[in-house]
Amino acid sequence: MKKLIFQGLFLLIPGLTLMISCQTSAPKPENASGQMSAQSSPVGGGCETCELMYAGMPAEINSVDTSAGWFEEGRKLIIHGKVFKIDGVSPASDVVLYYWQTDNTGRYTPDENTNSADMRHGHIRGWVKTNSQGEYTLYTIRPAAYPDGGEPEHIHFLVREPDIANEYYIDDIVFADDPLLENSMKRRRFNNRGGSGIVTVKKEGEIQIAAHKIVLGLNIPGY
Repeated sequence: MKKLIFQGLFLLIPGLTLMISCQTSAPKPENASGQMSAQSSPVGGGCETCELMYAGMPAEINSVDTSAGWFEEGRKLIIHGKVFKIDGVSPASDVVLYYWQTDNTGRYTPDENTNSADMRHGHIRGWVKTNSQGEYTLYTIRPAAYPDGGEPEHIHFLVREPDIANEYYIDDIVFADDPLLENSMKRRRFNNRGGSGIVTVKKEGEIQIAAHKIVLGLNIPGY
C-alpha cells in the first residue's frame, strides 16, 4: 500500500516515512562562500567544491530527506543524526547539512536532472535542516567504494550554521564494518572534525540503520 501526499513530497510505506525535498532552488545566502572567498580566514579553512552546496538548494529544507539513491539498486541505508552545539550537550536547530555520495558503482554519476553546476557531486546529493531537537534523518543507499579501492565507503558532509558566515566540512561518514576502513586509518589521521564520522550499522531486514552525532565547531579551525 502506498499513499502520496503532495505537500513535501511524502511517501508513506508500511514502517517507513520518506520525504523527498522540493527542488525549487533557493538563492545563495548573501554571506555564503562566494563572499567569504575574499576573506583570509573563513571558519574551517575553506574547502574544494564547497560552493556546490548552493547549486540547486531548495527554498525549503526539511529535517528528513530521501536521496535519489533510495530508489535505485543498492543497500538501503537510514541515517538518524543529531547535531549538538560546541558544548556537546545542547541540541542545535536550524543547521543545514549538505551531503553527497557515490552510487552503487562507486562513482559520482549524473542523471537526467543533474545540471552542469553540480556535476562533480553526482546525482545522489541533498540537504537536511535540523529540527528543534537537533535531529535529522536521511534515507539513501550505502555508497560503494571508489572503483580503485583507494578510499573506504563514505558520505561527504558540509555544515551551514545560521550564525556562521560560511559553510565548512566535517569528517565524512564512514562505516565501521568496511574492510577498507582499517587501511585508510593507517594511511591518514582522521581529524574528528565535528566529531567522529565512523558509524556502526545495524540491520533491520534488508535495511541498514546508523546513528550519526555531530558537534558543531569541534576541531574546526577558526571556530
